[in-house]
Amino acid sequence: MSGFRMEMSPRLEQSMKLLIAPKMIQSMEILQLPVMALVEKIQAELEENPVLEEIRDPKVRDEDGEDAPPPETEFNADGVLKHDETGDVEFNRLDELNKDWDEYFDGDHRPSRSGLEELSDRKQDAMQNVAEAPRSLQEHLTEQLAYLDLTPEMFELCAYVISHLDENGYLVAHDPEKKTARELAVDELVRSYPTPVTLADVEEAIESVQQLDPPGVGARTVKECLALQITDDTPHRELVRQLVEHHLDDVAHNRLPVIQKKTGASVEAIQEATVVLRGLDPRPGAKFTADSARYVVPDVIVERTDDGNFDIRLTDDWVPNVRISKRYVEFARDRANDPKARDFLKRKLTSANWLLEAIEQRRSTLTRVTRAIVDFQRDFLDKGPDFIRPLKMEEVADVVKVHVTTVSRAVDDKWVQTPRGVFPLKRFFGGGTLNKLTGEAVAWETIKQKLLEIIAEEDKSKPLSDDEIVEKLAEAGLKVARRTVTKYREALDIPSSRQRKDWSKAN
Repeated sequence: MSGFRMEMSPRLEQSMKLLIAPKMIQSMEILQLPVMALVEKIQAELEENPVLEEIRDPKVRDEDGEDAPPPETEFNADGVLKHDETGDVEFNRLDELNKDWDEYFDGDHRPSRSGLEELSDRKQDAMQNVAEAPRSLQEHLTEQLAYLDLTPEMFELCAYVISHLDENGYLVAHDPEKKTARELAVDELVRSYPTPVTLADVEEAIESVQQLDPPGVGARTVKECLALQITDDTPHRELVRQLVEHHLDDVAHNRLPVIQKKTGASVEAIQEATVVLRGLDPRPGAKFTADSARYVVPDVIVERTDDGNFDIRLTDDWVPNVRISKRYVEFARDRANDPKARDFLKRKLTSANWLLEAIEQRRSTLTRVTRAIVDFQRDFLDKGPDFIRPLKMEEVADVVKVHVTTVSRAVDDKWVQTPRGVFPLKRFFGGGTLNKLTGEAVAWETIKQKLLEIIAEEDKSKPLSDDEIVEKLAEAGLKVARRTVTKYREALDIPSSRQRKDWSKAN
């Protein structure tokens, strides 16, 4: 049996690793933040890093005592703080930079969290302009219970039913043993109510809740919700009730001949009843939900100048103006102070320096990227959406002289306010195709607009199929696959040809 031998010997190996400095990582993170997230980031840094302070007074006094603007740059980003043994070279640089602020500082100034007081005042001012939050559905319904003739016990049971309504106003059960929605809701309430109640008691409470405003609350199914909204004054009441009970799917798919055959009603009556049905609210409680609409704060504003060009500016009014505290720089420079405290401040000064550099880099990159986009999409801004051109991020990256991933981060989740409206910056990027008739590049957004025009002009008695739309686009020089037409039609919430058909004009 042959043996083997293990031995150790030095050996050189070459390998490549991608190392990203923390400074670069922070710069990329800051670049990617939209303006309101940047505000939150800076506020968090102000609270966490003691060497950072907010400039609350934008003006200082010049030698003659007149108001004068502060230096253009609060911090020179020519270099970064280094962790050498003393750090004196870097601290000297910081000290020189802060001499411009000698008259601004008073001896009692201490950079602390109290520096955020004015920011808090600005928040309170902004909050005063925000509409008061609407009452909840539960509050609205519970107030109405007082107007019903209820015993104290039934009042409490009704309030309990109301507390189990979801945000759309439905009484939803969570029992895993599937029965019917009506049975589940009643059974679950009977079991969960703190005191013994009967099925009849719960059904009575539900019926009482269903008398309240808005009509349709307390329902357990969509059909029940819609049926609760049908009153003696509802036009075509009985036909609408039949549609709710038996033909919701037929209405959704515009199968009017099927409804006509089963109900005996005329197409005209069915169409009128369908209009009434579509006016009912399948989510009656939704209007009481706190407004979840996203309020967009643009990061960039593009404005037309008197000479017909476009001016670009960032929305900096929201962003706190911060700088490095002179007090802590001086403390860190003084060798007589505690070494541990000085070392702590060195790290904080470096972090603060990185943050200020990253903020300035974000400003520069976002401005240059937006300028390049505006130059590429000048026709869109001048003439409208039909004239948007295909644009790739690589094209903007080449102009700005940055990597394409930098462009991607710069436009990510950012919005721009233009004379044509407010758009996400990503809206201006996209592929396209060639117009076979003109040889010009056409953006996919333009094709969507053309699709809308074709459908708007079609004969509703014989709406165009997706294949026929492809042919219409081809006649305009736009070669588009059928699956692309289907995808765009669905993205634009355009129904299929069957659903678009007007049966009253079909004969």
